[in-house]
Amino acid sequence: MASMIAFVAFPVLAQDGSGPMPENAEARSYGGGWDCRLGYRVDGAECVAIDIPESAYATGQSYGSGWACKRGYEEVDGVSCVAIPVPENAFLRSSGFDWQCDRGYQQDRETCVPIVLPEHGYLTADTSGAGWACDRGFTTSAGACVPIAVPENGYLTNAGHGAEWVCERGFFETGGRCDPVALPANAFLDQDSYGPGWRCERGFAAAESACVAIDLPANAHLDRSGNRWRCDRSFQLSDGECILGR
Repeated sequence: MASMIAFVAFPVLAQDGSGPMPENAEARSYGGGWDCRLGYRVDGAECVAIDIPESAYATGQSYGSGWACKRGYEEVDGVSCVAIPVPENAFLRSSGFDWQCDRGYQQDRETCVPIVLPEHGYLTADTSGAGWACDRGFTTSAGACVPIAVPENGYLTNAGHGAEWVCERGFFETGGRCDPVALPANAFLDQDSYGPGWRCERGFAAAESACVAIDLPANAHLDRSGNRWRCDRSFQLSDGECILGR
């Protein structure tokens, strides 16, 4: 009975901020109750100071350590913050958690070494590769920039990968050369890479290296391509003719 009376007379402070406000606490700006001030956290019925190491700041979070390292520092063993070592010719990234080499340098383990720029090369922003690329008209070979051999009637593509040059319109690539397209009568140039470089005019069909006139039967019409025909609606193909369907 005595223990029950003591419990009623001396209630335990709530840890959710609903009891009497202890020292180093402040009233919530909304609703009721209180929260520990920044740099303190609830411990039983009190707000106790968080042990914040040098070069750290209080996060105000109720979970975790309650502190985080300042920009340019990293956590060690959950008890201290040490400065991130930034080598010469490098700078701290905007995130503050890592460093990056200056332009003209590339990372080599924990240092930044100068990029050896070949003749006809220029610096790039690619930090994962060589850090340089070749000028237009040159290609990379064994750490150097060598001229791209463009054949007559060809031109540079300026592509970062794939073909370095292609043939001019009216020419096709064969054996490293650009040979002229042999254009038959009733045809026009077509640069489709999978074709012969030409296409028959409407009303003509390709037959080997020529374009022959399409013999359009009765009750038929040219299809969308213009190089084939099909029977009109309600007619069916039979032995090369279009007959009325039954």
